[in-house]
Amino acid sequence: MKKRQIPHTFTIVFYIIIFCALLTWFVPGGKYVEQIAPNGDKTMVYQQVESIPQTWQVLSAFFEGFVDKADIIIFILIIGGAFWIVNDSKAFDIGTVGFLRKARRLENNRMLRRIGVDNFIITSIMLLFSVFGAVFGMSEETIAFTIILVPMSISMGYDSITGVCMVFVAAALGFAGAILNPFTIGIAQGLAGIPLFSGIEYRIFCWIIINIAGFTWILRYANRVKKNPQLSLVYEEDQYWRDLHENGSPEFTYHTPRIAWISFGVTSVILILFSIAYPTSSLQIGNAVINGLPAIPVLTGLFIVSSVFALRKTVHLYILNLLFFTIFFLITGVMGYGWYIMEIATLFLAMGLAAGIANNKGPNELVQLFLAGCKDIMSAALVVGMAGGIIVILQKGMIIDTILHSLAEKMSGMGQIATVEMMYVIQNLINLVIPSGSAKAALTIPIMAPFSDLIGLSKQATVMAFQFGDGFTNMITPTSGVLMAVLGVSRIPYDKWVRWSWKFILFLILLGAILLLPTVLIPMNGF
Repeated sequence: MKKRQIPHTFTIVFYIIIFCALLTWFVPGGKYVEQIAPNGDKTMVYQQVESIPQTWQVLSAFFEGFVDKADIIIFILIIGGAFWIVNDSKAFDIGTVGFLRKARRLENNRMLRRIGVDNFIITSIMLLFSVFGAVFGMSEETIAFTIILVPMSISMGYDSITGVCMVFVAAALGFAGAILNPFTIGIAQGLAGIPLFSGIEYRIFCWIIINIAGFTWILRYANRVKKNPQLSLVYEEDQYWRDLHENGSPEFTYHTPRIAWISFGVTSVILILFSIAYPTSSLQIGNAVINGLPAIPVLTGLFIVSSVFALRKTVHLYILNLLFFTIFFLITGVMGYGWYIMEIATLFLAMGLAAGIANNKGPNELVQLFLAGCKDIMSAALVVGMAGGIIVILQKGMIIDTILHSLAEKMSGMGQIATVEMMYVIQNLINLVIPSGSAKAALTIPIMAPFSDLIGLSKQATVMAFQFGDGFTNMITPTSGVLMAVLGVSRIPYDKWVRWSWKFILFLILLGAILLLPTVLIPMNGF
């Protein structure tokens, strides 16, 4: 008897596109139109329009999906190529071995030994990315870090799912907590007409609760997998990472070629020039701006000093130092200069080239390594474009706004608690097809905020319903280009990710529903 095969991720996405195309034949067309009142107030008014049933567009949706997600696709390819160049130097292997050796020394600490050194390391990493998600909405940036943390997770005796949790899921938990996230809370509160980042005290409390619940779930899973690796749903897929780790862990030759010093010199000169051009930076944290920080000159000075010490030992440490400061420059760029994936991809490409030159690679060798990295990560880039076709079909069929309007109508006549929970349900459902927080805020908040005024519900509660609804389902919806990219990079099939994550996501959704109750029942600052 032929063994039943699990559908490939590409196949699952194609089935979803066909299903969405079928919906366009039965769901009436509609759209929201912005109307401006004489006093300047803006409202969103629903209008019925002729539906556009999708047929052959299920095929053209792939092309349009690739066009729509081109920035993320190119970002993935550049990141893959750059990290392949870095990985060829064996710097990651040396860094991982050194990190784990030092981590074992922490077992001498009685307190850390009691809670578990690995638990401490995983929690510390997750907390860092959760802060990034809560403060500046880290999302696409997690793709690059996944390439680092998944192999490290395998080296520690865990699986690729644990590695994804350490970076992507942790950032998503922070994103849902959204203490100062300008892309969700900032936009939603602005559209609702309430002070920016007001109600921060309760959001901090929610962020703490979400992190405690999420981290506990992840640590329990990670410990089970470490005790019995075959319990992992991706045990077979992780053989790729295990082989890569074993093949990349021979006896290391520590050396520093002369070209490494030249690479360091050129990089230092470039950074000094940038320090002269940008002597001070203004870092934005939420709605607060810290002016006059000499961020780039300080980072440049620290890089130069630390690189000299690293190069005196081995080129591998210098390459790790490059990666370390690349991350700090990335944070400075995102928070101080509004960087997005184009600038981030450029930064990592520069890091890859500097690392490759330091590793004594010629131009042709660099090109070959870059192409090998692109080839290795190609499937991750392709699935992002295919998933983008889902949204294209729904938009072309003119049914997204119809679905939203139908759900909004069901809130009429409900009490405050039922209304805020219904808003939460609607936001979760809409997030499955519109994972962009800013786009969803622009669509839903102008509809829900005036409605909350009519029934005496705090607009802050409406924003909280949007915040939670925007965060949790990002970790499971196939329309999220970031999720599909992270899974592709990690070599985790989408169906296996759903099998692992659905109970976790359901748990978080129920937790979010509970956290919404105090916004209605208890008087709080900002509500």
